[in-house]
Amino acid sequence: MTIKQIEGSKAVAEAVALCRPEVICAYPISPQTHIVEGLGELVKSGALTPCEFINVESEFAAMSVAIGSSAAGARSYTATASQGLLFMAEAVYNASGLGLPIVMTVANRAIGAPINIWNDHSDSMSQRDCGWIQLFAAHNQEAVDLHIQAFKLAEELSMPVMVCMDGFILTHAVERVTIPSQADVDAFLPPYEPRQVLDPAEPVSIGAMVGPEAFMEVRYLAHAKQGMALERIPQIAAEFAQRFGRNTGGLVRGYHCEDAETIVVALGSVIGTLRDTVEELREAGMKIGVLGIQSYRPFPLAAVREALQGAQRVVVLEKSFSVGLGGVVSTDVRLALSGLHLRGYTVIAGLGGRAITKASLARMLREAAADTLEPLTFLDLDKGIVERQLQREAATRRSGPIAENLLRDVGAVASKVS
Repeated sequence: MTIKQIEGSKAVAEAVALCRPEVICAYPISPQTHIVEGLGELVKSGALTPCEFINVESEFAAMSVAIGSSAAGARSYTATASQGLLFMAEAVYNASGLGLPIVMTVANRAIGAPINIWNDHSDSMSQRDCGWIQLFAAHNQEAVDLHIQAFKLAEELSMPVMVCMDGFILTHAVERVTIPSQADVDAFLPPYEPRQVLDPAEPVSIGAMVGPEAFMEVRYLAHAKQGMALERIPQIAAEFAQRFGRNTGGLVRGYHCEDAETIVVALGSVIGTLRDTVEELREAGMKIGVLGIQSYRPFPLAAVREALQGAQRVVVLEKSFSVGLGGVVSTDVRLALSGLHLRGYTVIAGLGGRAITKASLARMLREAAADTLEPLTFLDLDKGIVERQLQREAATRRSGPIAENLLRDVGAVASKVS
């Protein structure tokens, strides 16, 4: 193994290359681009061979090529983000419906409109019911290690896996990462042996029409495999830890949860900021902990319940939300806590890349501990500019474009000349 000071995207590219993919389908979209650029360089230089690097004309084409190459028996990989994931959504569902073990990195980024290239979890959350396993990395070492585990998991169960890492916050961060050796990855990840394959010598149909007589069973099979993944994810993490000496996988990871009265639940890179904040609050006498969810799909109901049942209250910090309802992850957490009498709060934070500061987190968590926090809170939301826009819309039919009005209100663009 080698310790490097390296950008997250480049580290992920090296980790994927160590898994010996045979087909990489690439269409660039920020903040994913450096990953496929890095893999392209490795293929062009001959460092990754045999591998076909296919430049495609769209994200939909990228997933379509991955489906074809996987069905033909090749270990297949792609990456995307944001609007790109939405563009390939039809094919994303096809990949899981066909049971193809494709691995895809999602460099999490906000979904427009308005256009926003910065990080939140709106993209992968929009595909939470598509049938893919979703693993979330809290830091770049996890991002590296989860990709290696993802290929093993995908191929054992014959189902696709997304590894989600926060765009820019992780993809473009330069930090110290341990890159495993090729020999260790080869020992951990066996050569790809597909469960189903298109072979001219033995012709079969893959993806044929299925009517009402069997469609429910086909869909249930995907659900059953997600249940199998709940068992296999921690087992693979344990196997990885034994070989590589790092515990970077699994379903959930608790931090100071044993005696905590308040536990905050989150996914992704914000866990690091939360841990720092919790350390300071514990020094001030608060009994508070953090529960990081690494496997969002399948959702680990039992593991979440076990980790949270001793607390008095739970705060779910989300970087996405369901418009008209509130929390996305919160809904799943509440299901895990069914029957337990815990006070619950949903906090939406960091949308479109807004900074999540320790000061704001500490203030919010103190309110939660005092049970004065609103059940649904938008962290650092400027309600004033929202109210002004609502007043404009009430005053005149032609109130103007929403996003541009709000930007003028916060002074981000020049005001209209009257």
